[in-house]
Amino acid sequence: MEEQDSSSELLKKLEQLSAKYEQNGQNVSDYLDSMMHTRYLNYWDYVQLETLLSLQRPKTDVKDEMIFVAYHQITELYFKLILWELAQLTDGSVTEPKVFLDKIQRLNRYFHQLESSFSIMTKGMEHRQFNEFRMALIPSSGFQSVQYRLIELHSTDAINLVHPDHVLWLSSESTDQDFLDQLYWKAGARDVETGEKTLMIRQFEEKYDEVLLDAMTEARDRNLRQQIQPFIQNGEALSEQIIEELRTYDQLANVYWPLAHFRTAVRYLVNGKEDKPATGGTNWRQYLPPRYQRIIFFPELWTDEEKDDWGKSWVLEHAPLEE
Repeated sequence: MEEQDSSSELLKKLEQLSAKYEQNGQNVSDYLDSMMHTRYLNYWDYVQLETLLSLQRPKTDVKDEMIFVAYHQITELYFKLILWELAQLTDGSVTEPKVFLDKIQRLNRYFHQLESSFSIMTKGMEHRQFNEFRMALIPSSGFQSVQYRLIELHSTDAINLVHPDHVLWLSSESTDQDFLDQLYWKAGARDVETGEKTLMIRQFEEKYDEVLLDAMTEARDRNLRQQIQPFIQNGEALSEQIIEELRTYDQLANVYWPLAHFRTAVRYLVNGKEDKPATGGTNWRQYLPPRYQRIIFFPELWTDEEKDDWGKSWVLEHAPLEE
């Protein structure tokens, strides 16, 4: 009896497979024939282990540079997961509040992992070794992470990513290029002494400005902020939970993450009263602290007092910055 049930179940699955392939004009028998010659899947091939482990290529012989390059690659993989969820949150396919909440919580898990793991950078390298290999990385900078710029563009309206001093320069007639030119991080990519664009940002613009411009155009009416209203307006308990998760996402991306970088920069780049320059030539003391940029994805979810104190609670919790 058990054998008959098993055969019946197998036949049912074959019929389902046949129907699936017939929808696209394919013959399921051809695919079954191919399986006769297909190798069993193993873990190392699935995760492309050998290729993955070959991608860490330090520029110097300083041992701790391996930590630096590997951690940045791990960061980019988390950014990829964040963008993966944002794409689903903004394409109109998520209509159920529970699904929306689940995906926002996923974003927060990724950012929590990034922020909490940054101690690998802050405390995990010898001060001397870091300052030996860092100059070999000129003019590159983590500032050049295009994935993080895409996360920002897909999270909120472009006006919320404009440096506060430059908002008045824009109007209803401003183009996407105008907005791109005034994004807050563009202001942070100027040479400390001359005020001119650094080589780092010129390289980045040449490589990615077209990509970012296309993303800005796509995200104009399809960013995360544009999607939240149906999920936060009905006043139900689930709506309150969604609001809290969105506020957490805002803080993780725009307060905790940049200040984790700031803490690390202070540890490695401050020598007495003199600051060492960033490899990209940026003014990191003005660029990294959220209180200067005040970038907020969902301004409607915060009180005026909270926005005025943006980033202050983190500084109080983690002060002093150096042990």
